[in-house]
Amino acid sequence: MFQNLGEMMLLFLRTLRSMPLVWRQRQKVFDQLFEIGNASLLMVCILSFFIGGVLALLTGPVLVERGVANAVGGLVGISMCKELAPVMMSILIAGRSGSSMAAEIGSMRVYQEIDALRTMNINPISYLVLPRMVAIAIALPILVVFSVFVGWCGGALVAANNYKIGVSYQPFLQNLRETVELSDVANGLIKSFVFALVIAIVSCHQGFQTIGGPRGVGRSVTKAVVNSIVLIVILDYFLTRVML
Repeated sequence: MFQNLGEMMLLFLRTLRSMPLVWRQRQKVFDQLFEIGNASLLMVCILSFFIGGVLALLTGPVLVERGVANAVGGLVGISMCKELAPVMMSILIAGRSGSSMAAEIGSMRVYQEIDALRTMNINPISYLVLPRMVAIAIALPILVVFSVFVGWCGGALVAANNYKIGVSYQPFLQNLRETVELSDVANGLIKSFVFALVIAIVSCHQGFQTIGGPRGVGRSVTKAVVNSIVLIVILDYFLTRVML
């Protein structure tokens, strides 16, 4: 993976240079937005609800023992918006949409459709990479906002109905409002935007590197997902350190 970092940076810079052409590719951007949102919304909802619920379930009893039971609202709130929602949704999108990008571009590479685009004087980067990068950079932060609210609901439901916690909705939400600031939500959105760029570039790069027929497409898909997740986790540490 690390030996390809230079190639991925070069692909990213070339994609940025083609940004003036994004309006011409708007239909492809809308198609990708619909594909990412339509394919992921239900999974985002289920995953976020249970993440919020598990967070409340694990921390609630400990906080009750220490006499600060109401703090469970703030703990669930800040954990969801600053860390869990951006990271978990990025991993989900890497597996769901990143793999799809790598497979689609990889198949085009194997069957020489990308060479055909070049023959027709169509730039593969502005035609294939640009719409995908723009779409995922818009879709992922929106999904993270949705995930944060669903996760809060899951945490509130568990806190109110678990007999070991017993924190009703009103004190849960009041503590959440007192603890979570707008900058915390912005923190998560900045992370998700960076992770979206990573997923798009890594997946498209693996697609362009595909060789060897259908087996090669499978290898590229696996590499795209694994490399995206590794880079997301590494970047998450550095972004968290910078935004503390």
